[in-house]
Formats: sequence, structure tokens, C-alpha cells
Amino acid sequence: MTSGPATRRAALLTGAAGGLGRSIARRLVADGLAVAMCDGSEAVREIAAELAGDGGEVIGLVYDVADADAAVEANARATEALGAVSVVVTAAAIVDQVQRAWKFTPAMWQREIDVNLSGAFYAVAPALPGIREHAGRVVAVSSVGAVTGLSGQIAYTASKAGLVGMVRTLALELGPSGATANVVLPGAIATPKVESMPLRVRERMQAASALGRFASPDEVAAAVAYLVSDDAAFVTGSSIVVDGGLSLGQLTLGSR
Repeated sequence: MTSGPATRRAALLTGAAGGLGRSIARRLVADGLAVAMCDGSEAVREIAAELAGDGGEVIGLVYDVADADAAVEANARATEALGAVSVVVTAAAIVDQVQRAWKFTPAMWQREIDVNLSGAFYAVAPALPGIREHAGRVVAVSSVGAVTGLSGQIAYTASKAGLVGMVRTLALELGPSGATANVVLPGAIATPKVESMPLRVRERMQAASALGRFASPDEVAAAVAYLVSDDAAFVTGSSIVVDGGLSLGQLTLGSR
């Protein structure tokens, strides 16, 4: 059994073109990892080129995370360019529909499960040999909605809860190799998508947390970076909540 990851590590990151994904990529690069930034958007190539221009060892790969064969190809390309992938961070997610459960169609359900849950497994699976060999890291970005529920987002919350179960099982199976698997559960993050919401909606979301604000993408990226680091070598199967107290609830019988 090894006690920590190899000195030089190659990471594969999904959802890398999103507001959170970009911050995670920047942080991983700053911490010395070589990063394969993966996304369904062509923009990921430009973002990767910018990071590479700043001195990072980065490539941008475009693929649909819901395509298992494409995920295998992405891992192969990352390995060819950067070396064996021993760190996988899954941040790709969609929440395309907001409907009560009785209005949710099978097609609506399946797309979010395919991307948010199956896509995470498809990204991790091809990298498992390298993760096991190099005492690597798996970090899945879930959501605090996985434990609180979110009205109108039944597929999203189900997929995010599924990531928790996936990670806990990976932690058990990877443990003998010294590799770890953990999950980060953010609350509301100040990404461009969230900041484009109507002001009244944003104010209501902020008021629901104990800290009364959104997380910055960099604050969530810091939690991911910790779980990837040598400092977290004895942390596995854990769910790290980064929600500003959103999941604490605001119900009170007296003054706050």
C-alpha cells in the first residue's frame, strides 16, 4: 500500500468550461498538476490555451460526458499528452428543466441522469488503473441539494445524490491501493449562470444561507484542491459541504 500520490500528477477535469470548472482548472494548475480540461463546449480549447500560455501544462478536450466511448477516448488522449491520469474531478452538470415531479417526462429525467451521474462514472472508469497504481484521487462535485432536496429539480438532485453513493463505494474499493474518493457539495455559487438570474431570486437564495451570500467559484475550487492534495491522503469517502450554511435551514421560533 502506498501512502500518497506520485509527485507529478495528471488530472482529468470534466465541466471545465463552466464557471466553476474554470476555477478548479486554474487552481489545479497553480498547484502543479497537468490538467486535461474536458467539456462539451468548444470554448474549453481556448480556456486551456490561455492557461497553457501562462505556463500551465494543459490541454483542452471536447466531448459529450454522457458518451461512454468518448470518455474512454478522452482518457486515452489525456494519457498520451500528459501521462497516466491519476486524478479525476467531475464537475460537468446540467439542470435544464425546472418542473414538479408530476410534469417531469422520462426524456427530461434521462438527460440529467446521463450527464450528471453516468457522465461522472464514465469519466472515472477509464482512469481507475492509473488511480490505483499511483494512489490517486477522485473528487466528484455534487450539490447540497443531494441532501436537502430542491423543489422542481428531481432529476438533478437524484443525480447529485447518486454521486455520493458512487464516491463512497469507490472509497471502499480504492482504499487498499492508497487512492481516495470524496465528494464536494456546494451551495449556490456565483457563476455567470447564477448571476444572470433575476435579482429577487438571487436575494432569496442568498438570504437562505447563514452567511447571506453566494460562494465564489474559487472557494469551492479550494475544497477540491484540498481533497486532491497530499494533505488529504487520509480523507476518503467524505462529503465536504461548502454551502455557507444553506443546509442548516433558517426556521426559528425566536430572533435569529
